[in-house]
Amino acid sequence: MTTLRPPLPPFSFETAVQKVRLAEDGWNSRDPQRVALAYTEDSQWRNRHEFPRGRTEIVTFLTRKWQREHEYRLIKELWAFDGHRIAVRFAYEWHDDAGQWYRSYGNENWEFDAQGLMQQRFASINDLPISDADRLFHWPQGRRPDDHPGLSALGL
Repeated sequence: MTTLRPPLPPFSFETAVQKVRLAEDGWNSRDPQRVALAYTEDSQWRNRHEFPRGRTEIVTFLTRKWQREHEYRLIKELWAFDGHRIAVRFAYEWHDDAGQWYRSYGNENWEFDAQGLMQQRFASINDLPISDADRLFHWPQGRRPDDHPGLSALGL
């Protein structure tokens, strides 16, 4: 049985924006099992200096990530799209065990199969220490509210 993960490629502007928001919502759930279902069984990643392959390694990676990155809140924004590829920029805020807050900025390049599952994900990310007063992402943990500003509206 083939799993479909709409919207499916080829992407229009509207479906690319929808795909980006669905990815943001999944990651904001901080549920590694749920997030991994958006990727092919043999998905290939590059995330900073790590190269997870397949759903099992993705779940392991995300579990470790969210054990380290407390109060994680993410915003993604469409940068470009073409056919079965989408490029996004993102920022997320989190704090470490010592209470130091960070805003992590990055870009991702995504490639999807015909069923709408991500088969490749390449992420470049930089972390900026910020003070609690500099935080901009204040919604309750989970999905970003529809009325919360995105990256461009926040000047990020």
